[in-house]
Amino acid sequence: MAKILSVFNKISSFRARYYKASVGKDALIELIAENEVAEQVYNSNAIENSTLTLEETEKILLQIDLDRYISEREIFETKNLARVVSYINKRAKEQELTLEVILSLHRMLLANIRDDVAGRFRKDNEHVRVANHIAPHPQEITGRLEKMLVEYNSASHENIIKRIARLHLAFEYTHPFVDGNGRIGRVLNNYLLIREGFVPINIKFIDQKMYYEAFREFDVKGATKIMEEIVGRALSNSYHKRLAYLEGKKIITLAEYAKNNKLSHSNLINKAGRQTIEAFLEKGVWKIAEDFKRA
Repeated sequence: MAKILSVFNKISSFRARYYKASVGKDALIELIAENEVAEQVYNSNAIENSTLTLEETEKILLQIDLDRYISEREIFETKNLARVVSYINKRAKEQELTLEVILSLHRMLLANIRDDVAGRFRKDNEHVRVANHIAPHPQEITGRLEKMLVEYNSASHENIIKRIARLHLAFEYTHPFVDGNGRIGRVLNNYLLIREGFVPINIKFIDQKMYYEAFREFDVKGATKIMEEIVGRALSNSYHKRLAYLEGKKIITLAEYAKNNKLSHSNLINKAGRQTIEAFLEKGVWKIAEDFKRA
């Protein structure tokens, strides 16, 4: 509890700095969001075992031909998820999250991929298993999701990290769709963060193992500790990046920072991974403000 409270207090501080730094910089904020779409899409699809690299994802979104054969499904998965990510970046603040909104986002995600199941929950004869977890019966889906949203909204006094972690785990435990549950679940995280005045997060493919451990912890113990850590780190990373750009810092790689300050690069990478320094991962490279002062 003390650890997550400490992270939340840091997030609150970053949020205040962000609002101060963002005044009059709407164009830069929009540019950062647009540049993040490909990374959001790459990481979310990679967690679901897509074969696409970040570079290939960017090429598909820019309509540039690839050097190898890519299935039609992976192309649509990339374009559709990019459309969903861009949509919520612009529209999340306009409408409360409801079951109808979730279904609409799912329809957008699976268009031309699985039109037979797009935009609807699992039916009576549609059961799914993820590893050793068998999702609840289809008849339970609507009730579980309604309860999930009520619990999220009624816990507005709690810190956002705990609320997002708990909602995400509840959604994925329910696995309401035949296909696309992981991608939609991560989209919903950002839908709610944006609605509440926070910045969106990007759960990285490199954290896939820890991410799946969070689901196992929830399945076995009903605990949310690991997912809280993932959400807290991702939110810190997102603020670190935005603050570096919005505060007009000169941004360098963590390797350059280590060299300039005669520090251990591996030690800094470890700190960056734990988000105990204001470093951020951008296109697979750790970066930091050149003038960052360690405590």
